[in-house]
Amino acid sequence: MTTDPSPKSKPSWLDTVRPTAITLAIAALGATIAHLLGVPAPFLVGSSLAVTCLGLAGFTIGVPLVLRDMCFVIIGLTMGAGVTPDVVETAKQWPLSFLILGLSLIAIIVGCRWLLQKIWHFDPMTALLSVVPGHLSYVLGLSAQTSGDLTSISVIQSLRLLALTILVPFAVVLIGFEAETVAAQVAIMPLTMFGLSLAMSFAIGFVFNRLRLPAAYLLGGLIWSTGSHITGAIDGTVSPYVAIPAFITLGALIGTRFFGVTLAQLKRAFAAGAVVTLAAFSISAFAAWCVSLFINAPFSHLLIAFAPGGVETMSAMAVSLDADPAFVAAHHVMRLFILTFLAPIMLGMARRSSQRADQL
Repeated sequence: MTTDPSPKSKPSWLDTVRPTAITLAIAALGATIAHLLGVPAPFLVGSSLAVTCLGLAGFTIGVPLVLRDMCFVIIGLTMGAGVTPDVVETAKQWPLSFLILGLSLIAIIVGCRWLLQKIWHFDPMTALLSVVPGHLSYVLGLSAQTSGDLTSISVIQSLRLLALTILVPFAVVLIGFEAETVAAQVAIMPLTMFGLSLAMSFAIGFVFNRLRLPAAYLLGGLIWSTGSHITGAIDGTVSPYVAIPAFITLGALIGTRFFGVTLAQLKRAFAAGAVVTLAAFSISAFAAWCVSLFINAPFSHLLIAFAPGGVETMSAMAVSLDADPAFVAAHHVMRLFILTFLAPIMLGMARRSSQRADQL
């Protein structure tokens, strides 16, 4: 007669909380060091680098979904506080910028895919999904429905996001842009209004999330904050005591993308990821320069708007570097909108290309 094995004990609350606490503590430490060293956008750059190193070292790390969504809402509220009637007037110049943005996306996908296929001999499906500069969860969702190498896709896409988080602030500063503190120029939002904005933003984000829109909670915060500030219903921006922890949490979230990635996987995809990221950034910078010839916007703002990074990351960076948050957010949301239609079309073309290759 055998006895049933004893049931496994459920993980304690400490086992659940510990990885989050370690992740956020290391993120805060990395952000503090970056701030003391004078690194541009230190709360994003320092935290993402610190947590990336922690994950690659084998530590269990993570950011809970509720905390992630709260972080996105706060960043959205911070961005919307910078929208003024002058910004709305300037928006009349944006259609040309959107057109050039769309052309740059096609150039990035076609050019970087060619590099991966010709130099690293990636199959067409893996090469395409590795270079689509869209919302990471959207790309990985597409990848799960194909025969592409999911590991290579996720590592290269994560490298792109991390590299641009580090590269863009330094590039912006090198071209002569001086960061200023938004909180010193705009009054702080009253606590009651902040509570109302938080609740309404979560409600809008929840609806968007149910509709499967990308960056749902960030858009919820942005839309509520933009509308309430343009109408004059709410005045002031989010307190830096709230905004800075949100930036640090976002940096930690970027770093957690590398949890579970082995050094062998990273080494295999590093060269390919570095080359296609630099190629994509170069194409985006050229497109931003072209737009600067036609519209009245600083090149540094255009560079952040066109950089093929995550919408949440680049939008937060716009706030950190005191760029025009509405302009940057509008371009990154438009990029996701274009890719929503463009990616499936190019995916179908890649699938047919793979089928033809198999028949030969």
